[in-house]
Amino acid sequence: MTDPAASRPSGAARLFSVAGIDVYGHWTWLLVAVIVVQIRADAYSSIVWNVVEYLSIFVIVLLHEFGHAFATRSVGGTANKIMLWPLGGVAYVRPPARPGALLWSIFAGPLVNLLLVPVLLGAAIGFAAIAPDASPDLQHAVAAILVINVLLLVFNLLPIYPLDGGQILHALLWFVIGRERGLTVAAGLGLVASVTGGLAAVILLQDFWIGAIAAYAAWRSFVGLAVAKNRSKLLAAPRYPDRSCPHCGELAPQGLKVLCPRRHVFDPVEFEGRCPQCDSVVDEVICMFCTERSPVIRAAPEPQPESNPES
Repeated sequence: MTDPAASRPSGAARLFSVAGIDVYGHWTWLLVAVIVVQIRADAYSSIVWNVVEYLSIFVIVLLHEFGHAFATRSVGGTANKIMLWPLGGVAYVRPPARPGALLWSIFAGPLVNLLLVPVLLGAAIGFAAIAPDASPDLQHAVAAILVINVLLLVFNLLPIYPLDGGQILHALLWFVIGRERGLTVAAGLGLVASVTGGLAAVILLQDFWIGAIAAYAAWRSFVGLAVAKNRSKLLAAPRYPDRSCPHCGELAPQGLKVLCPRRHVFDPVEFEGRCPQCDSVVDEVICMFCTERSPVIRAAPEPQPESNPES
């Protein structure tokens, strides 16, 4: 999960917008598209069908990410950005800080793939029954898209962080042992599984594509462990007695860190939103308890003694 208020993803171009959700495509997505189409050029009688197949995968991934986005909005969260890149899609969403809200926002993505199974299966059976010899390329394309959709569904539901299955595991553990401990367990299992699976894929299968996916999962799992550790530290830290979130009322913990526009790390509460290194300003922060965005809370100015001019 990423802050939806972040700036335009690096290396990405805005493609279009739906219901206030901007869709970006990373430049590497186009590069991989050309490679995949060329590799599978002999699968059809015309390369046009390879393009259709790849664009269909594009649509499936996009629908999956819109599932995350609209589900997040349905529980009161924020979602306004989706990015497509070679390893799939990323919905920049921020659900409310509740395990049920997180669970629904994550599960809705695979649910879209699940709902597509009978649709694609019906299309494949229908084309084969109505016109078995009319368009072999069409039948092959529909069957391939069906298989890819099922593979994406199964793969995403693997309980390996940061896949949807791993984040669903985090949400379920949140109900039982809390958000931070749940994230620690889910990300820890994800790190072990991704490192083990990645090494096996590269050494035994010599599949460097799966190895790249596993490396990305390992990195995200490591980040998840760091986030859980930092949140646990902040929860145990002293609180500012006069600085509370206007949404949930929780007092701000001491030691909260954010990046200023020039990438310096500082405590926005302690320094009232002004970076002590470059004097740039951070106007808003995200509450670690309710995930709502609000202006930086500044201390009330000390009252000045009334002047008493001499007569």
